[in-house]
Amino acid sequence: MSLLGYALVVVGVVLFALGYARARDPWRRYGALKAQDENASRYRAWRGGPSSAADEKTGASVAMALLRREVRTWAAVAAAGVVLVVVGFIVATS
Repeated sequence: MSLLGYALVVVGVVLFALGYARARDPWRRYGALKAQDENASRYRAWRGGPSSAADEKTGASVAMALLRREVRTWAAVAAAGVVLVVVGFIVATS
């Protein structure tokens, strides 16, 4: 295995680990906020609240959008790490 192949594999593994570690917590918080938002919608529907509540911008919807963006960013970093690992193995075997 060449030095370049080793380097690509190591950098890829580090990027994957970093992306996974950084995306895990926002994903968990996003799931909790989504569950709370769905519960609030069911409660509004049950008590006969306005049906257009899904169209209004709330603090929870803004927080969920920020968390989705953060998860996408770190998932892209993890995906780049996987690509680097694959490229590293290809370079190493050729």
